[in-house]
Amino acid sequence: MNAPTRRPLDARATLLMLTLCAIWGVQQVVMKGISADIPPLMQLAVRFAGAALVFGCIVLWREGWAGFRDGTLASGLGLGLLFSGEFIAVGQSVALTSASHTTVFLYSAPLFTAIGVQIFPEERLSTSQWVGLGVSFAGIAVAFLGYTTKPVIEMIEGDLIAVLAGALWGVSNVWLRRTRVGNAATFKTIFYQVAVATIVVGGYAALMDQTAITWTPAVILAMTYQTLGIAILSYLAWFWLLRHYLTSRLALFSLLTPVFGVLSGWAILGEHIDPKFALGTALVLGGILTVNARQLLQRT
Repeated sequence: MNAPTRRPLDARATLLMLTLCAIWGVQQVVMKGISADIPPLMQLAVRFAGAALVFGCIVLWREGWAGFRDGTLASGLGLGLLFSGEFIAVGQSVALTSASHTTVFLYSAPLFTAIGVQIFPEERLSTSQWVGLGVSFAGIAVAFLGYTTKPVIEMIEGDLIAVLAGALWGVSNVWLRRTRVGNAATFKTIFYQVAVATIVVGGYAALMDQTAITWTPAVILAMTYQTLGIAILSYLAWFWLLRHYLTSRLALFSLLTPVFGVLSGWAILGEHIDPKFALGTALVLGGILTVNARQLLQRT
């Protein structure tokens, strides 16, 4: 099967990406709000388990067990391991450094993605687009780097682990482009990720003794949102975008996710927004416009 031709972002893709960034940004506030009743690692395991059940049933209904003999199993399991490693690294990073530092370095992923996909001619960025990518990442740093009371050595370790998480995310995007799982049906690709993550992240949560759950109405509502809204609907939309639009452009748009995260923290939790946030947001948006300016002008 030939891989579909990816195209530059259009109005539909831009609107969908903005929606996804908002959904992914709010999830951090949701996870923080119920962390006293269910640890973050266990939240992830439960979320992935619910999604794995749904997508596993779809795979069996659409393709049966023969669907796993189409040559995508090995690369699908590899994608799932990368996905699992990313989320475990995020959990470890948050424990060692500030959440703002974790967010900044996790969203170095578009840099790793952009570098990795340069082997595809249609993905190659011009000099001005590389500048735009750098400006956007600088904007994330300006907006979210803050003060901390944690020891410096511990912070550095946490920051490096967050960079590792970003690298794993970037490698996952490239893996999807280069391996056979990238041509599999969207629901099967997601199943590989969430099924492997259920086992790996759930096992790690058990190892860290972070499996206790107190089922309150807030926990049930939050886990429904995380499972249905994030692990099922948003992942379907994301992988559909990855199959139809240029990966590097989509990765850059994901830099807006922490912007929405801080906005939701301000609106829901009453967290203070530093003036650096306004400057950082302007840089992020400026970088996005720089990378996509050529396509935007061509469509006017």
